[in-house]
Amino acid sequence: MADSATLYGDLLIKVIANTIYGDMPFDPWSGGKFEDALRAEGRDWPSRAHSMAGVRRLENVRILVERALKEGVPGDLIETGVWRGGCCILMRGLLAAHGVTDRRVFVADSFEGLPPPQEDKYAADKGDRHHTFEELKVSVDDVRLNFERYGLLDEQVTFLKGWFKDTLPTLDRGQRFAVIRLDGDMYGSTIDALTHLYPKLSPGGFCIIDDYGAVPACQQAVTDYCKGIDFEPDLNRVDWTGAWWQKPAA
Repeated sequence: MADSATLYGDLLIKVIANTIYGDMPFDPWSGGKFEDALRAEGRDWPSRAHSMAGVRRLENVRILVERALKEGVPGDLIETGVWRGGCCILMRGLLAAHGVTDRRVFVADSFEGLPPPQEDKYAADKGDRHHTFEELKVSVDDVRLNFERYGLLDEQVTFLKGWFKDTLPTLDRGQRFAVIRLDGDMYGSTIDALTHLYPKLSPGGFCIIDDYGAVPACQQAVTDYCKGIDFEPDLNRVDWTGAWWQKPAA
């Protein structure tokens, strides 16, 4: 029989992805009809669900957070690019389920959508249109409210509002993370997050890239960063787009 933490994690994922009520998607390609297969893979934009990551990527967050806890990897948890906050809500819920009171969840986002591409600095972002999608703009107050609805807004949740290039450098020099989840869509957002967070990822910690398969510029940012530090990650695929690796212990 499953224990209470497992049952709670199962329920959190169903609620965050809203597979229970099957809310209609509002993206231009799925025809406005809920389909379990699309929601499982995160291939639609939900109208009410608190994450568009899909069930498989949410389960990946759960697996890696619980591995980090079990393996004693030191540090907090962070997501860069949170939309309605679903993945971070899951992270906080998992800490609560396992009685963890000495780790925080960092919720990092502009809360104003994505930035226009800096084509002169990041050629891979040329023509990127993410900043034109009003649907990607979710205010910090709305995300806070979503945490409150789950009863998970407390002192273990820290919001970082602003562009990653401005907010991530402000983290304490000694800050450490056990799990970093990057969902910035663009080359610039991804390279900024890797530059400022990966050195703070504890050995044995986990790095998750949401858009690795979906956005070529994001994948290029990962490739360029890893080449720059002379490191080849042992990459694991989650679904059609998500990927992760574990930072070597040595």
